[in-house]
Amino acid sequence: MSRITSRKERSADGADTAAQSKDTAQVTVRSRSAGAARGAEAAPAQGRLTRGKPLRIKPSSLKGEGLAALLLLAPSMIGISIFFLIPFIDTVRRSFYDARGKNFVGLDGYASVLNNSAFRLAASNTAKFIAVCIPLLLIVSLAIALLIRSVRPKGKAFKTSYLLPMAVPVASIVLLWQVLFHQNGLANNILSAFGAQRIDFMGSNAAFGVLIFTYLWKNSGYDMILWLAGLDGISESLYEAARVDGAGVWQCFRYITLPGLLPTVGLVAILSLLNGFKVFREAYLVAGAYPHDSIYLLQHLFNNWFQNLDVNRLCAAAVLLVIVLLAIILVVQRFFKEAD
Repeated sequence: MSRITSRKERSADGADTAAQSKDTAQVTVRSRSAGAARGAEAAPAQGRLTRGKPLRIKPSSLKGEGLAALLLLAPSMIGISIFFLIPFIDTVRRSFYDARGKNFVGLDGYASVLNNSAFRLAASNTAKFIAVCIPLLLIVSLAIALLIRSVRPKGKAFKTSYLLPMAVPVASIVLLWQVLFHQNGLANNILSAFGAQRIDFMGSNAAFGVLIFTYLWKNSGYDMILWLAGLDGISESLYEAARVDGAGVWQCFRYITLPGLLPTVGLVAILSLLNGFKVFREAYLVAGAYPHDSIYLLQHLFNNWFQNLDVNRLCAAAVLLVIVLLAIILVVQRFFKEAD
C-alpha cells in the first residue's frame, strides 16, 4: 500500500511540474509574440525614416520662414531698388528720348554713340586695357599667393604689406605718380643718370604702361587674398599623396592646384574686371578730363558727356556698357562652371 501511495504522490508531483512548465512556456510564448508585435509596429516607422522619404512639413511653417526671409531681405532690396534698379530703368527710358526727355527718338541715340569717334577710341582703349590687365593681374596675384603660402607662417607679414596699396587714398597715389613719372620725376632722373633720354610718361604712349602698373600695384593684394582662400580649400592630403607617388612641384601645380582653383578663377576674374573701371580716378586726377589718347577711357567720355549734359548719348552708352559687361560675366561663369 505504501508503494502505491508513493507512486500516486510522485505522479501528482509530476503532473504539477508539467502544469507549471506548460504555464511557463505559455507565458514565454506570449511575451515573445508581444515583443514581435511591438517590433513589427516599430519596423515600418524605422523603414519610413531610413528609406529617405521626405518628411512632411506643415505649410504654416514654410510660410513663416518665407515671411521671415522677406522681412530680413526687405531693407537690402529697398536700397538696391532705390539706388540701382529704378535709376537704371530710368536710364534705359532716357536712352530712347532726347536730352530733355520729352521727344521720343528711338534708336537714334544708340546710332549716334556707335558712330562717335570719341566713343570708339574710348571703347578700344578700355577693351585693350582690360585684355592686358586682367590676365596679368591674375598671374601676378596667383604667383604672390603661392609664394606667401610656401613660406607660411612667416608669410603673414608679406600678406599685410601687399594689402597696404588698398588703404592708400587716391590723392596720395596721384602724388606718387607725379614724383615718379613727371618730366623731372624720379624715373626720368634715373634714366638721365644712365645716359638715356627722358620720357614724357603722361604725354606719350608710355602713359598706358603707367596706368597698367598702377592697376596691378593697387589690386594685386586684393586678388591675392581671394587666391589664398581658394588654396585653403584644397586638401593637403592630395599634395602628400602626389609627393609619395613622386610628383614634382610643377606636376602638383598642374594636376592639383589648377583644377582645385577653377571655381576661384571665375570669381577673381569678374571682380578684377569690375575693379578695372575704378582706375579712372587716378588717370583723371593726373591727366585731367582730356588725357593722352592711349589712356582716354570710357569713364573720361562719360564724364565729358555728363558735363555737356548730353544725356541721350550718355544713357545709350551706359546701357550698351551694361549689356557688354553682363554678357562677359555670363560667359565667364558658364565657362568655369562647365570646366568645374
